[in-house]
Amino acid sequence: MARAVLYDYFRSSASYRVRIALNLKGIDYEQRPVSLVQGAQNDPAYKALNPQGLVPMLEIDGHRLTQSLSIMVYLDQVYPDPPLMPRDPSDGAHVRALALAVACDIHPLNNLRVLKYLKNDLGVSEEAKDEWYRHWVAEGLAALEEMARPRAGAFLFGDSPTIADVCLVPQLYNARRFSVPITDYPTLRRADETASAHAAFAAAHPDRQEQ
Repeated sequence: MARAVLYDYFRSSASYRVRIALNLKGIDYEQRPVSLVQGAQNDPAYKALNPQGLVPMLEIDGHRLTQSLSIMVYLDQVYPDPPLMPRDPSDGAHVRALALAVACDIHPLNNLRVLKYLKNDLGVSEEAKDEWYRHWVAEGLAALEEMARPRAGAFLFGDSPTIADVCLVPQLYNARRFSVPITDYPTLRRADETASAHAAFAAAHPDRQEQ
């Protein structure tokens, strides 16, 4: 297996997901930080590689992959052990729905470029911006709690980590940063605690990355 190269930013939720997935798969990778705060994602050299100017981007097996969920699907198909998705189609659809609830419904409304646009371009105050964040995160987590509860175990689905947990942990990390209360979500908290104790998740934590 060729060494992978991950272009990421230490606090990017999407990058955090891919770091976890690579660690779970046991894939060695080199990190190349792209500072979102300094605008490095808009550098012409980077946009020539990734026209969206987003992170993460993963170079692996001669491919250049973008979009965190697409990257995780690739990793699971090419490096199937340990699996990130259950094999049963119904269970797989359930796990994908949990992951997409975070990656497509909660996160896009609250990523850095959206928050910067609210504040810098629309003139929204810091307090109003933070309230925007807390509102959409709380609404999304409440729904995710109800979705996950019937089939949850130690993790969001059963007793092994899946892409649902890979998406959950970075989202709860950010929720805590923005002082979003999470006491009303016992299923999510249990899965987060279980996952965060796992070496693959712990090694991917933003505090352990180059900034």
